[in-house]
Amino acid sequence: MYGGDEVSAIVLDLGSHSVKAGYAGQDTPQCVFPSSVGTTAKSGNDMDTSDGGKNSSKTKDYYVDNMGFRRDGMEVESPFGENGLIEDWDAVEAIWEYAFKKRLTIQTDEHPMLLSEPVHTTDAVREKMVEIMFEKHAPPALFLAKNPVLSSFAVGKATSLVIDMGGKQTTVSAVHEGFALQKSVVRSALGGEALTDVVLKYLEKQKVDVRPPYSFTKKVKGNGQFDVKNVSYPKTTGSYALFKKREIAADLKESVCRLNDHTFNSAEHKNVPLVAYELPDGNTVEVGVERFQIPELLFQPELLKEMNITVPGIDGDTKLKSIQELVLECINNSDVDVRKDLWGNLALSGGSSMFTSMRERVEGALFDHAPQNVRTKVIASMNSVERRFATWIGGSILASLGSFQQLWMSKQEYEEHGASLIGKKCP
Repeated sequence: MYGGDEVSAIVLDLGSHSVKAGYAGQDTPQCVFPSSVGTTAKSGNDMDTSDGGKNSSKTKDYYVDNMGFRRDGMEVESPFGENGLIEDWDAVEAIWEYAFKKRLTIQTDEHPMLLSEPVHTTDAVREKMVEIMFEKHAPPALFLAKNPVLSSFAVGKATSLVIDMGGKQTTVSAVHEGFALQKSVVRSALGGEALTDVVLKYLEKQKVDVRPPYSFTKKVKGNGQFDVKNVSYPKTTGSYALFKKREIAADLKESVCRLNDHTFNSAEHKNVPLVAYELPDGNTVEVGVERFQIPELLFQPELLKEMNITVPGIDGDTKLKSIQELVLECINNSDVDVRKDLWGNLALSGGSSMFTSMRERVEGALFDHAPQNVRTKVIASMNSVERRFATWIGGSILASLGSFQQLWMSKQEYEEHGASLIGKKCP
């Protein structure tokens, strides 16, 4: 048992799109940065750099939160595999090191750590996380909490059905009395990054040349026009070029795309006004009905075929499930006696939940599917930041509760029983 009242705990949410880190008890994370990292083959000179984002203790050099600067031969990689679980532990170590030393500037042996984890994570991944954290950073105590449980706490609920619209996937999970019901969990590969890739494919179809800022120079001419010249860097990797293009596509998605407040019909919207978006090189692209179609994919994945677009990582023959299908499957997978509570406590979290009208659309899509005597209610913070950071905020709330302090797994317990104890301490 560990009493963690003396020093504020650190809450770390390593998501598939971004990392959120900060102190328990705070309203928002102190730092947010991409979870994708830059890697280069190890050079002969292993001196650390002054930028602070480099970790040189492995077979590769890792660059965390430092992809704005283009480097010859630098690949961009995610620590997560296609299944949404951690695979590259060297990248995770580099991310933790950067978060603790450069962003939070803390002594890790002075702060207990609460780490979030995907709801479908395996025992092997959990034990590896515990082992690395205690062996490398020696916190006095540690706790692992499932993402949907934390998101549920963020909206003040111990029981809810959490719809987490994350980067790599959309995950729907039932939470009952503070525990995730594993058999209820359903996932779809259609997450925020897939929508970003749809935007990129749409721009390619429109013959729009998406040029990242490193690939051109732009000078202002006297009449307010720009003189843009291409710059060639032949040693730029494909993964880095794609990463920078995705940043542009993601900004277009967030700036221009809108979720219709009722079921979308392409024929009804074919004459919607065009909306202009200015690309970094000064060119503009006009987006029509696609700005409604793209977020609508969350509710009507079959629109992908109508748009004639294929997305990396999503097989054209794979049956993608809509949000309403995921919710129904999750509820049907749950025990009968908790279903009514789940229908009345549908919690939204994740970056893609920030689309306007998302709460209304989810309620509308599920209205006809709910039992007659059950009220469907979607709980979504009006503050979009709280939705985006719901997992981290739930961790901040949990780790600062006085009643929680007896639940930590202490460093002493780890030394006595090993990493496998985490299965009992943090079920």
